[in-house]
Amino acid sequence: MSIFNANSAVILVLLFFIITFFLSVIEKIADWKNTIAYYTNHFKNTILYKMIPVVMIQVLIFEIAAVILLCIGLYFLVLEDTIAIAKISLEVSAIILLQFLIGQRLAKDYAGAMNITVYFILTIIGIFLLT
Repeated sequence: MSIFNANSAVILVLLFFIITFFLSVIEKIADWKNTIAYYTNHFKNTILYKMIPVVMIQVLIFEIAAVILLCIGLYFLVLEDTIAIAKISLEVSAIILLQFLIGQRLAKDYAGAMNITVYFILTIIGIFLLT
């Protein structure tokens, strides 16, 4: 017996990333000025330093797209038992995490890069479960 259906592990992975990216979007929008200041300082010794506002807008667009795709994917997985959009949404999530990883490595924030790896592994597990 299961609370969800045969895809309960993937449903939970999708819910995890919906919560993660949704709260990330809300935090960035609600405190835009401090977000820009934080990342400008974080990337002060990198080639991204002067591009932070543009990069943050790009990240925000990708995160919003991911949340929308994750929600649609969850809907189709639960109600239609269709995996295509759920898989695409996790692939988009993986691309976002790779972008974050590149940023952390450029900033030489190896602990931050290691934290992203945990999220990335969960994404790959979700994709694997849908394959």
